[in-house]
Amino acid sequence: MTPLEAVLRRDRLVVLGAILLVAGLAWAYTIYIAWNTGNLGDGSSVGISMAMPHLAAWGAADWGAMFAMWAVMMAAMMVPTAAPMILLFATVNRRRLEQQQPYVSTLVFLGGYVVIWVGFAVAATVGNWALHTHALLSSMMGSTTSSILGGALLLAAGVFQWSPLKYACLSHCRTPLGFLMSDWREGTGGALKMGLKHGVYCLGCCWILMALLFVLGVMNVVWIAALAAFVLVEKVAPKGQMVSRAAGLLLMAWGGLVVSGMWS
Repeated sequence: MTPLEAVLRRDRLVVLGAILLVAGLAWAYTIYIAWNTGNLGDGSSVGISMAMPHLAAWGAADWGAMFAMWAVMMAAMMVPTAAPMILLFATVNRRRLEQQQPYVSTLVFLGGYVVIWVGFAVAATVGNWALHTHALLSSMMGSTTSSILGGALLLAAGVFQWSPLKYACLSHCRTPLGFLMSDWREGTGGALKMGLKHGVYCLGCCWILMALLFVLGVMNVVWIAALAAFVLVEKVAPKGQMVSRAAGLLLMAWGGLVVSGMWS
């Protein structure tokens, strides 16, 4: 092993360790919240105020707690799916710039990616508030009580799985090297722009899948894990695009059954 190969191997291990740490902490918090709201998906019911179907106006604490929950949950779900891109960025960054401390740029790249999903968390929190305020959620962290809304979201998600926008964004997520070759920017500022851009592609690919949590259960940890695993398969599996299309058909069929009242 050459000195450069040894350095690159060490970099990959350091970056992978950082990704696992961030994702692990996020998942620990997500599972903690799910446990305390009785949404582990196994019928357990511990329950705190957010698991109750009250319709009182949200206070600052409710807004803050819901935003934190969505932001951490998005980090838990999406950071692991970005691991191939982040690891390749760290390797290319070391080779191109021969930096002695390349971790700063890699951290900035990851930060830019996370910022996009934090923005989604803001929108999701507002959506959560709107649905709960109009009694369309079983609880602040539950699932929709409207079969029309639930079925419509499932149908929309299924159709989106076949859309050109989905595949344009998914193609960028599935080809990390192509993204880095076409969109490389030098310096820390460049790393931030690249992280933001990759985050936008990832958001464009997955936003409506995340919105399905309003159907499946905002804090149902089983469905959270299932969606995270599905997104990872879409991005890294050899036949990921075929899996995506097949899932689209299933979602459309499921949505049709929900809207027709044949699935409750």
